[in-house]
Amino acid sequence: MTYQIEPLPLAPFKPLFALDDDELAAVGARRWVADAPGRAPCRVSLKDADAGDRLILLHHAHLTDPASPYRAGGPIFVREEATMATPAPGEVPSMLSRRPLSIRIYDARNTMIDGEVIDGADLDARLAHWFGQRLTHQVHIHFAPRGCYLARAVRPA
Repeated sequence: MTYQIEPLPLAPFKPLFALDDDELAAVGARRWVADAPGRAPCRVSLKDADAGDRLILLHHAHLTDPASPYRAGGPIFVREEATMATPAPGEVPSMLSRRPLSIRIYDARNTMIDGEVIDGADLDARLAHWFGQRLTHQVHIHFAPRGCYLARAVRPA
């Protein structure tokens, strides 16, 4: 069984780049300029921002099911010049494979059935394992040290 890693879509975030700093603050977001490679992973392009790249740092609800006690959200970065990543089924973007990760496995009712802390280099094998399990509906991928949401994996359509 294979999997598909899904980035966030750009469209909901694009209007934020036209806002001034006060308008961003009013929606709980802020402008950010990457100061070093690897510090600002974009959830749309699934690439690390380069030093000098402009981003928006904001809160994003990544599990919104109101019936699930596991609904969750947290901070994400979106690069101003991002284009949406299109990883092929079974492909792990290098941004994910270079980081220590926490994966959270959910069933179709958005109940967490397991979780693991892994080396990003092992993500392909762990996703193949979990999507080989009948109950796995989706896997959320987080940056292990800070817990920030990075992407999700689903069964390919």
